[in-house]
Amino acid sequence: MAQQITEEKNALKKFTTMQLLYFCLGFFGLQFAWQMRLALSGPVTEGLGADPLIYGLISLAGPFSGMVVQPIIGALSDKTTSRFGRRRPYLLGGAILASLALWAFPNSSIIAQFFGNSLGVVLAPWAGLAVAAVMIWIIDACVNVAQGPYRALVPDVVPQEQHGLANSFLSFAIGLGSVVAAATPPVLSKFFNITMSIPAQFLMAAIAFTGAMLVTCIAIKEKQYIPEKKEENNDKGQSFWASLKDFLTTSPEIIKICTLQFFTWIGVMCLLLYFTLFVVHNLYGVPDIVAEGNATSYDAIKLAGTNFALISLALFNLVCFVVSIPIGVLSTKYGNKLIHAICMFIMAISYIVLAFAHTNPMVMIGMGLAGIGWASILSLPFAMLSQYIKPGSEGSVMGIFNIFIAGPQVVVCTLVAWFINHSSSVKEAGIYYHWEYAFIVGAIVLACAAIAALMIKEKN
Repeated sequence: MAQQITEEKNALKKFTTMQLLYFCLGFFGLQFAWQMRLALSGPVTEGLGADPLIYGLISLAGPFSGMVVQPIIGALSDKTTSRFGRRRPYLLGGAILASLALWAFPNSSIIAQFFGNSLGVVLAPWAGLAVAAVMIWIIDACVNVAQGPYRALVPDVVPQEQHGLANSFLSFAIGLGSVVAAATPPVLSKFFNITMSIPAQFLMAAIAFTGAMLVTCIAIKEKQYIPEKKEENNDKGQSFWASLKDFLTTSPEIIKICTLQFFTWIGVMCLLLYFTLFVVHNLYGVPDIVAEGNATSYDAIKLAGTNFALISLALFNLVCFVVSIPIGVLSTKYGNKLIHAICMFIMAISYIVLAFAHTNPMVMIGMGLAGIGWASILSLPFAMLSQYIKPGSEGSVMGIFNIFIAGPQVVVCTLVAWFINHSSSVKEAGIYYHWEYAFIVGAIVLACAAIAALMIKEKN
């Protein structure tokens, strides 16, 4: 009788619009920080001496932490029974640690100099880059600590019929967070004559991440977790590979959804990882390696290129912000897979536009179209997957599913980076790399993702 009363108490009630907004606020902060990390890590590491391949290798922090951290944290959060809930300790803990690393990252050379002097040793030329690499790995790991349990919180506290809508609100928050993060420095510079340094931008991201996540953790109450009774000879010590096998064999559609994610995230990272460098070097003509003595002559152009890249990324995420809720509504009416496939085809076309863009308006058109696909990527695959999640395994499933998001990023950070690094032309001003090749690769794999989406059979 007592268990029945507890189960009735824990019955999921429909979220109001205000509750959904509180629910997605933490993701706003997470994406705010993530936008700063993606948009500005290239210029920061390049200033410390990183070429395209080294930058790609440093960026392996994201996929490796995603493949290792999210499955472990997801499984741990499934078994967590603290007074603060199953997911909230990981949400807030990840946000705080990531925020500390966000503050330290743009100050890597200063930190390296401080420790070098304190130890009484001569500072090596690569010490600042090494510190920056460590900070990126900490940021990415801690973002994954928060992100996996956050996705698992959807089936934990939101009724099944609102899963698609809740994921669309998360997409909405991601778009808004990215818009605010990317647009704030250019807007302050243009309209208020306030120039934000890169360290100031990262500090802003750190405050936004922790503050927004704290509000969500306070506003959203998790239901009381009732552990399921298990037989004596259960699979308590089940290995990761056994869990992965169970996940993939739950339904034939799981493999199709994972294939969809694999192609999708190769395409996504081709844009997110290399766009700022593409704008600075290809569109604004700044050499990747400036001839000796000419570096300072490009500083003003490089700053203009970086600001335009931020404005373009703001447009990209603004479109995501605007269309995320309509995409959720359309997917409810016409099905997740059809709407997602259409969005992937649109995004593939946008990459072709970007690859051959030689003017700012063409780049803006390409980024606007790409934002439609981005809104769908952030919601509909998770909505399709949620149909096959067994109760009580949400964190583990989201952690394993993240392998098919993080794994493809390894391809982008290694093979695509190597390809760009070995495709260059030497001119009088310096070396120019073909950053546009990333968009051609991205267009191909996004078209494959669209085809994969059409092959999925959804539940009614």
